[in-house]
Amino acid sequence: MKSLFDKTELAGMRLKNRFIRSATFERFAGKNGHMTKKLYEIYEDLAKGGVGTIITGLTFASDLENVYPGQTGIYDDTFIDEYQNLTGMVHRYSANIIMQLACNGSQTPVHPDSGKAVWGPSAVEDLAYKNTPQEMTKEEIIFVQKAFADAAERAKKAGFDGVQMHAAHGYLLSKFLTPYYNRRTDQYGGDYEKRSRMVLETFKAIRDRVGSDYPVFIKINSEDFFEQGMTFSDCRYVCRKLADLGIDAIEISGGSGSSRPNEGFARKIPPEQESYYKKYAAEIAQEIKTPVILVGGNRDVKVMTEILNNTPIEYISLCRPLICESDLINRWEKDTAPAKCVSCNKCFKSGGIVCIFKDA
Repeated sequence: MKSLFDKTELAGMRLKNRFIRSATFERFAGKNGHMTKKLYEIYEDLAKGGVGTIITGLTFASDLENVYPGQTGIYDDTFIDEYQNLTGMVHRYSANIIMQLACNGSQTPVHPDSGKAVWGPSAVEDLAYKNTPQEMTKEEIIFVQKAFADAAERAKKAGFDGVQMHAAHGYLLSKFLTPYYNRRTDQYGGDYEKRSRMVLETFKAIRDRVGSDYPVFIKINSEDFFEQGMTFSDCRYVCRKLADLGIDAIEISGGSGSSRPNEGFARKIPPEQESYYKKYAAEIAQEIKTPVILVGGNRDVKVMTEILNNTPIEYISLCRPLICESDLINRWEKDTAPAKCVSCNKCFKSGGIVCIFKDA
């Protein structure tokens, strides 16, 4: 029988358990995306708290585009030393740390006087952010792919155990997969094969840069959950192609700010609706050999153990419960009571992500 606390190996990484901290945008970075004392404290608490592998919050790969206040960056070599301090600290607790790489596209606050780009596959207004991006030229597409590859190389130099491409939740790579937002008529738009080209080429660019033995993950939507959004059939196609190309792990999520109410990620959920992407993740895991990570409403040890043993899903990731209890994984080794997190989403604040029940 599989256990959530099994020691496993994934793409050459030794994992002390099957728990992964899913990427969480903490909003605590300093000027120009650099690390702060608060961020170091958050990651040390997570590492001490027992989670086997940590995925960082979305980290911007290029400084040419609009980004969120408090978002971390890795767009040049000045970040390497401070991230070496971070990875060294996490490794002292026998945990792994993966950097999530992203370009935000239209899903970001736009400041008219910033002089920054707002990129998108097509000039279609973002349903949630009400920003209309500029349609990217082929030269800009190639620039972004190179920016991801450059960022991955820096992450490797900084001691990260791998990188994760953020192709979910409405960010730039996700937008290319979505028919509503991608209305291009060239090789990057149209049917699902062409819409997936941006993601596949970005992965190839990263793989060519970091080598075949460096872990590269992806986070991708199961569905977009709105009209003309990406479907599960699209997701299955992209996952199969990525598996064939050698992606090391796939985290199945869903939705964005454009989704129908309470149908995207970070849902407000009753206990009977926990682990709400499991049917999608299980089907993907059945079709490919690449390890699949399940995110979304994972709260109960019994439920997660059943998923682990009754589906091909290999790993469980969670976000909000670890905002509430950074030592949750250590607690679950002794006390399997469900996570304190009630999915209220009041932790998501512009000034920094903090649970209202912290230390309660």
